[in-house]
Amino acid sequence: MHQCHAPSPSHPTGYGPARSWPAQLDLQLVAGHSRTQLKNMVFSGPLRIQRPFYPEGQTCHLYLLHPPGGLVSGDCLNIDIEAGPGSRSLLTTPSAGKVYRRDSAGVGQGQRVRVRLEEDAELEWLPQETIVFRGANAGLDLHIELGEGARFIGWELVCLGRPAGEQWFDAGSLTQRLQLWRSGRLLFNERLQLEAGDQVHQGRAGLHGGCVFGTLLAAGPWLNDDVIAVLRASLPPGFSVTERLGVLLVRYLGHDMIACRDGMWRAWERLRPAVLAREACFPRIWFT
Repeated sequence: MHQCHAPSPSHPTGYGPARSWPAQLDLQLVAGHSRTQLKNMVFSGPLRIQRPFYPEGQTCHLYLLHPPGGLVSGDCLNIDIEAGPGSRSLLTTPSAGKVYRRDSAGVGQGQRVRVRLEEDAELEWLPQETIVFRGANAGLDLHIELGEGARFIGWELVCLGRPAGEQWFDAGSLTQRLQLWRSGRLLFNERLQLEAGDQVHQGRAGLHGGCVFGTLLAAGPWLNDDVIAVLRASLPPGFSVTERLGVLLVRYLGHDMIACRDGMWRAWERLRPAVLAREACFPRIWFT
């Protein structure tokens, strides 16, 4: 897996096996008197946010920006988010992420996201999909740490190639890791490592030739069998719903990113009242 590291002036740039262009974004969110506030932001390299939005009162909506628009060889995005006690926040992106073909030296590219929620914090991590183009050498890593009473909903949606344009993922690699911890206990740990055309990509025990897949994770005190039953009944074919150790998973595997996105939006819309005790408030950027 292509490892992302914190930016450092000593990191070399340019072309070759040591090619590197790291970027870092550190965000600290705290509960204010009437709304959650962005207390601190530290960044280097091409990572930014738009100003905070408050379309539903207390909850802080943030849009993460990567101005280059995609990852090329050597790019490493490091995003660290700390949600203070009692804070409420939603983070998304204004467009799909893109991971382009690796260079002739085979240098990888990737994104590492670390999210830490302190006691009774609420956070939603809802980026738009990531498109992994033919020939990429991609690493995607999402690590979530929940404190006592913290509540989380988040997803990762991936499209291999661009099937709508008949750009197939017939070369390249992807490593993806998802981890969720609560109070120091590992509750969910998954690692996907595939090469284009291998058994993980094409086999029945893997993606079975699917080029679009997504995982939604939800963790909160109000998940129960009734919520799960309603969710299962409301989602179309291609989706599955499971729960273990207090972590609910909604998964999609298929060939249609529009179907994947629409189903995940529907799942989030139904889960939000149960997990966060409030109705869904769709980010406006999703419809522009």
